[in-house]
Parts: sequence; structure tokens; C-alpha cells
Amino acid sequence: MAGLSRLSRGGALVAPLAFLAAWQFLPGVLGVDRMILPTPSEIVGQLVATREIAWEHTLHTLAETVTGFTASAIVALAVAVLMDQVGWLKRGLYPMLVASQTIPIIAIAPLMIIWFGFGLLPKVLVVVLVTFFPIVVAVLDGFASTDPDAERLLRTMGASRRQVFLRARVPSALPGMFTGMRISVSYAVTAAVVAEYVGAERGLGIWMQQSKAAFQTDLVFAAMLVAALISTTLFLLTNAIARLAIPWHYARR
Repeated sequence: MAGLSRLSRGGALVAPLAFLAAWQFLPGVLGVDRMILPTPSEIVGQLVATREIAWEHTLHTLAETVTGFTASAIVALAVAVLMDQVGWLKRGLYPMLVASQTIPIIAIAPLMIIWFGFGLLPKVLVVVLVTFFPIVVAVLDGFASTDPDAERLLRTMGASRRQVFLRARVPSALPGMFTGMRISVSYAVTAAVVAEYVGAERGLGIWMQQSKAAFQTDLVFAAMLVAALISTTLFLLTNAIARLAIPWHYARR
């Protein structure tokens, strides 16, 4: 079994390595201009050469992402709990939350810049707006999946409504909550970059714009690579926290 597991993990690396190898060598073979499609080695080389600038822009985007996602998670959890406990609030807010997702992020970002300027706040608000919905929906679905028999058992033992909520509904909602957070944290970096693209002084979105204007395609790809690395790291970190917080859920799997 251990050998099969190692073979499976090794096989998972074949596709990305083959893709990178093809990307590295095919542009030269096909005569593709490096300005149009730089190779992975050129992208990484430029990222290393401009590491100080890259680090400065990365820190700003990371601050916007983490601040916005943290605020979003706190507010989303509070709203989900209220909606679960107050039926009329859920019936009133749920359609509004769904409707809010029909508005494109590219339409929201300029309004945030107009209303709140070019500082940190508008980017954080864009991240909150983009990441809020998946967490709320996932937590509400988790509450709804609570075993009715477990709730009835607690009530027959004299548990209060608060105790039923904490001992039955909250544990049931935790897997869904972390699923929503994993989805949202993947969107958070994209939201921050789009907000910067609309209006900012620093950040990966601005670095992409400046590089595009200077026809430095390798730096555009470098900024994209950094954004992807941030997103992947935050996803894996969220997943690690979930495994520590709800080990029984992963043990069953």
C-alpha cells in the first residue's frame, strides 16, 4: 500500500512537470517571440532579479488579502449564526445574498475606489464582498445537516437551546465552514488583485499594469506566479487548520 501511495504521488507530478517542460522548450522550437510567451526559466529569473520590487508589491497584496478574508470570515460566521437562529432573517437575507453574487467584481471595485479612495480599505471591502457568500452558504448548509435525532436526544436530556446549538449544530457546521473558507481564500487573492488593477499605488495588480505598459511580459507572468503561490499557500494553510480543528471529520474519510 505504501508503494502504491508513493506511486500515486509521483504520478501526480508527471502532468505539471510535463507541462512546464513543454512550455520551456516549445516556444524556441516553434519560434514564438519571448515577448509574447516567455519561458518558465525566464519568468523565474526575472522574479529573482526584481525580488525587492516583487516583495514590496507582494506584501501589500498579502495584507489586503489576509485582512479582507479575516474580516469576511468573522462577519460571515456571525451572519450565518443569526440567519440559522432567526428564521425570518434567513428568509429575508438569503435572496439578497444570492442576488449580490450576480454583480461582477469588476463593477464593484471602481465604486469602492470612488467612495473610499486608494488606500487599504477599498481593497479589503472588495475582498470581503467576494469571499463573504461562500462562507455563509457553507455554514448554513452545515447547520442544516445537523442530525435531528442528536438534537432531540439533547433536548430530552434537558439541554437548553444554546446547549443544543453548541453541542450539535456547531460541530455539524464546522466541516462546511472550512469548505467555504477554502473556496473563499482562493478567491481572495483574485479580488485583491482586481481591486488594485482598478486603482492602487502598490500591489501585484499595479505591478502587472506597469509591466504590461512597459511590454515586460515576463514580469506580468512573474506577478501572476506570485499571486498563484499566495493563493495556494493560503488554501493549504486553511486546510491544515481544518485538519487540526476537526480531526474526527478527516478520520472518517
